[in-house]
Amino acid sequence: MTLKPSQILSLLKEKRDDFASFDQTTVQALEKYRRALASASQETSEDLLERLAEYVAYDRGAEPLEALGNYPNWQMTSGLSWQSREESHEWVRACLTGIATFAVDGSQIYPSKDFSIPVALVQIGWFENRHQPGGQYEKDIAVDVMTPADLRANTSGDPVDRRVNMRRFEMETERLVQYMEDRAGCGTCLAFLDGSLVATFAEAFDEATQQHYIDCVVRLLQASEKYQVPLVGYIDTSYARDLTLMLQRVSPGLPDAPAIHDASLLRGMQWGDRTPLFRCRRPGILRQYPSAIASRIGFTYLKAHDGFPVRLELPTWIADAGLLENVLDWVRGEVIIGSGYPYVIETADQTAVLKMDDRQTFYRLLQDWAEDEKLHLRLSRKMVSKARRR
Repeated sequence: MTLKPSQILSLLKEKRDDFASFDQTTVQALEKYRRALASASQETSEDLLERLAEYVAYDRGAEPLEALGNYPNWQMTSGLSWQSREESHEWVRACLTGIATFAVDGSQIYPSKDFSIPVALVQIGWFENRHQPGGQYEKDIAVDVMTPADLRANTSGDPVDRRVNMRRFEMETERLVQYMEDRAGCGTCLAFLDGSLVATFAEAFDEATQQHYIDCVVRLLQASEKYQVPLVGYIDTSYARDLTLMLQRVSPGLPDAPAIHDASLLRGMQWGDRTPLFRCRRPGILRQYPSAIASRIGFTYLKAHDGFPVRLELPTWIADAGLLENVLDWVRGEVIIGSGYPYVIETADQTAVLKMDDRQTFYRLLQDWAEDEKLHLRLSRKMVSKARRR
C-alpha cells in the first residue's frame, strides 16, 4: 500500500514541538560558532597554531596550512563571475583543455536469499575525460563475482553485505591507483575519489573492517604522492566537524553542538569561493593511519552550488608543489560542466550503475551456468514467480 499523507501530517503536527526545540537550540549555537569563526579568522595561522599547541595533534580538529588573517570568515574569493553560461564555458575551455580528469564509481548485486548458494556481483565503472578538442575519453567497466569463499558465508542467509561493500571500495581504489601509476609524473591529470580520504565511516565496524578501509585509502594517498598525480576526495554533502572542533579549542565557552557541521558555519560565499587549506586533525580513525600519511591530508570548502559548500580533501603534497590553485580550478571547471556536480564523477556513476535488467541477466546467467556445471543451485518459489510475471 502507498503512504497515507494524512497519517504522516497528523504525526508531524503532534511532534512539532520536538522539531521546534531542536531547531531553536541549533540556531542559537550556530550563531555562537559563527561569531567565533569571525573572530578566529582575524588571527594569523601562527597565533592559532600556538593556541592549539596545548592539545594533542589528533584532538585539534584542524590546523591552518595557509596564511590566515586576511580572509574575513575564512572566505577566499575566487573573483570568478560571468554574464552568461557561454562565458563560463569559455573559461572552462581555457582552464581544462588538455587536462585529463578521471573518476571511478561502483555498484553491486548483494547475495540473495532466493538463491541457495551465496553469490554477489561487484561492478566498477570509470571515466577519463582528456578534454581535447577531438573529444577523447575512455569509459569502461570491470566486474568481480564473489563466491561463498570470498563472502566467508556458510549459508545464503549469512549477513555478508559488508564484505561486498568492502570489495567494491577495494576495486574502486585499486583502479585509481592503477590510473595514477599509468599516468606517473603527469602534471595535467586529476583523479577524483567520490568520498572522503578520512575513513571515519568505518569507525562503526570491527577492527578488521576498519583496517581494510584504511589500507585502501593509504595506498591511494601513497600512490598520489609517489606518482605525482593530484587526487581530490569530493564530498558534496559533508557533515565533518573539523573546523567546528578547532573553534572549540581556541574559543573557550563554546557549547558542544554535535548538530553543527563545518559547512553550515560558512556563509556569504559566492560561487567559486573557498576557505583556506587546513590540515585534518580529526580524532578517531586517523590515529590508525601511518603517522606520515595521517598528517598529510588537507581539506578546503568550495562553494560549488546553491547549497552548503562542498568539502574537498587532498594530499598536502599538492600544495607543497604549488599546484593547489590549478587543481582547484580544474575542480571548478568540472563542476561547471556538470551543472553543480563534477561531470567526471557523474559519468563514472552512470557507467558503473547496475540496473534491474542487469540484475535479471546476472541471475539468469548464474542459473544457466549452475545447471551446465551440475551445481545444486535452488531458486525460491518467490523468485520463480517474479521471473514468470516479468
